[in-house]
Amino acid sequence: MDIALKQQRLALAREVLHTEADAIIALSDRLGDDFLAAVELVLQCQGRVVVTGIGKSGHIGNKIAATLASTGTPSFFMHPAEAAHGDLGMITERDIMLALSNSGESAEVIALLPAVKRKGIPIISLTGRPQSTLARESSVHLDAAVDKEACTLGLAPTTSTTAALALGDALAVTLLDARNFKPEDFALSHPGGSLGRRLLVHISDLMHSGEALPRIVSGSSLKEALLEMTRKGLGMTAVVDGDGNLLGIFTDGDLRRTLDRTLDLAGLRIDDVMTPKPRTIAANLLAVEAVKEMEQRKINGLLVVDQQGRLAGALNMHDLLKAGVV
Repeated sequence: MDIALKQQRLALAREVLHTEADAIIALSDRLGDDFLAAVELVLQCQGRVVVTGIGKSGHIGNKIAATLASTGTPSFFMHPAEAAHGDLGMITERDIMLALSNSGESAEVIALLPAVKRKGIPIISLTGRPQSTLARESSVHLDAAVDKEACTLGLAPTTSTTAALALGDALAVTLLDARNFKPEDFALSHPGGSLGRRLLVHISDLMHSGEALPRIVSGSSLKEALLEMTRKGLGMTAVVDGDGNLLGIFTDGDLRRTLDRTLDLAGLRIDDVMTPKPRTIAANLLAVEAVKEMEQRKINGLLVVDQQGRLAGALNMHDLLKAGVV
């Protein structure tokens, strides 16, 4: 490819981006009372936001419905053609409709209006033509008009779909803020994602406890401690007294430091080589707090204690990695 052709194609791509960016800025400047009315209408809704649209507007509507649902506003997408053949039964009198159509004259969407109005459902329209049928028949109209499409033919929905998507995002985020929606709330809608794991998984969900918890009684030999570490496979063992109170910890690092001092391990007791008063963490904290503690202290494992400070479990960085918390 010659240099002139490369420059021509890059110039066109940049023009597309500038055209769409300018349209969004113009859309921002036009926001006003209609947008605020739409926000209040959704906040007052006791049901769900039913989003509908056909063609490219339908694709954008699908994304807006998903964004609303994941940010605290119950929502779903309803295809207008399917709605006319029974799916209208999914809508209740407690719901609200958000209808998308750049022309505001999409026949499949317009055909739904009489049935929706008979149910007494408020309609928010998002169109590029404020004087269109859909805009006139709506409770609130959101103006997403653009000067031109970015398509060189002026035909393919490009700038108009970008503007509609951006306006949908603005609505969703404004609602999120109005509802005081927090990261913890977001995580509940995303339990399979990394954020969900970081905000929903607690240390008690991951820690080794019961028979899987490495522990040895004070006064035991170093050999017994090493056998316990080998059996449990966590690279450490807790040291407790006869009542189960935590006294110390012995790790792979402690073993290396012991070997630096002496190679005669036969007569050593665990109390001679353990680290007393080790760092611990509470079982009811989020697992991400264990990650922070390990990274800050540059350690690979932690002992877990209950509310009374008694030994309850143990976990290491491998457990956190496996759970996807890191």
